[in-house]
Amino acid sequence: MTDGRGLIGPKVLSPACPLAAPAPAAAVASSSTMRLLSWETTRCQGSGWAVTRRTEDERMTEEPVSAIGESYPSTSECSDSDIAAAVMAVVERFELAGKSIVVLVPDGTRSAPMARIARVVEATLMPSAASVTWLVALGTHQPMSTEALALHLGPVTGTVRNHDWADDGTFVSLGSIGSSEMAELTNGRLDEEVEVRINRLVAEADAALVCGPVFPHEVVGYSGGNKYFFPGVSGPEVIDATHWLGALQTSRALIGTLGVTPVRAVIDRAASMVPTLRCATCFVVAPGGTRLAGIFPGTPEESFAAAAALSAEVHVRWLDHPVRRVISILPERYDDMWTGAKGMYKVEPVVRDGGEVLLFAPHITEFSRTHGALLAEIGYHVRDYFVGQWGSFSRIPGRVLAHSTHLRGDGTWSEDGGERPRITVTLATGIDEDRCRQHGLGYLDHAAVDLAALRADPDEDLLVVEEAGETLYRLRPDSSRTAAASSPSSASSG
Repeated sequence: MTDGRGLIGPKVLSPACPLAAPAPAAAVASSSTMRLLSWETTRCQGSGWAVTRRTEDERMTEEPVSAIGESYPSTSECSDSDIAAAVMAVVERFELAGKSIVVLVPDGTRSAPMARIARVVEATLMPSAASVTWLVALGTHQPMSTEALALHLGPVTGTVRNHDWADDGTFVSLGSIGSSEMAELTNGRLDEEVEVRINRLVAEADAALVCGPVFPHEVVGYSGGNKYFFPGVSGPEVIDATHWLGALQTSRALIGTLGVTPVRAVIDRAASMVPTLRCATCFVVAPGGTRLAGIFPGTPEESFAAAAALSAEVHVRWLDHPVRRVISILPERYDDMWTGAKGMYKVEPVVRDGGEVLLFAPHITEFSRTHGALLAEIGYHVRDYFVGQWGSFSRIPGRVLAHSTHLRGDGTWSEDGGERPRITVTLATGIDEDRCRQHGLGYLDHAAVDLAALRADPDEDLLVVEEAGETLYRLRPDSSRTAAASSPSSASSG
């Protein structure tokens, strides 16, 4: 059965998944868009973009949806028949029989029972499809090995490919989004023309099916949907533009925002240029990464909106007060700080001014396996450090600048006063002290961290987050002002 929008949720398909229906996509988009349009915009001279600032009263004003455990049934799970029904709904609605299909899937940095899902998806698609190709939407992440892909997707019979972002021959150009349209889409924050390129496997297929999870996301608000095209299998131009656009708004202001954010608007516009039929089965994974809370077939826009509304229930934990220190324990699926930085993004909103985030990951030994040289050159800094010295940093790819400022967090910079980060970010990883300091981050020997003692510590000013990186921590609206001061304090940069 469908709900009139072509979307199927577990509460409709099976009593085994008795979740409340997600809010209508139109309502979600409307309220979030109104909030986005209330943000003030300040033009930066000669940069082609603008800085976004929000007033104290506008920060974190939306009502909390729920805390984990308050409305999400811990034993609920979508069955294989639910997954098959969702895929079949896409096959029938978009008339996929006889078509060559590219299935866009996440890499191993997202927790999801992908082997199980891939098995059901392939069993549903293969009898009628002309061909099925599995394309891992890496963005600029490292490619997965043959062994890793076999574990990730299981024994699928279709062709399996990594998105080969490093090879210019991977892409075809779809044209450009002009400067005036970029300014309109971004509410004046970016006004430079952006070329739109995509993996030719997508452009040359009859249909592209997005099959991936939705989580709160630091660049776009919530991941998923058309984000699997851009930046998932796109050229660097859209990646750089959208990531820097998100950085201008800051992760703390943007992460967990429902609806069509300016970044989402650019992504959706780029996706509209794809000549291939686009469809999706976005899904929501329960904490732990093995159970599905919901799966939603439809267009990428429809599927994303419904999944994001459910993700807001499943993946957001609300606190009554800010904390002084957060210990984020990173899982091994993050193999460098480029991906492990999610352990910072997801907790930054609940850290009080002058507080600290400690990222605990002894297994991480590199800042980035892809962009390490550039990060060593620029280090980690608050947004205004780059904005105020744009002539020195305009040549650095936007995705690298965005990662740098997202991990360093909010703060200010001025020529006279220097850099004033709001909080301290400390690494307890396999990266040595000299390299941490050189990159502008704090250091703590991971061997000196007593996790058992920290877990047992009753201090209400301490938060220990297990498996950090996917659950977003936020303050309830009546407590947000205590952590979100308009003038960040001068926490040490380590």
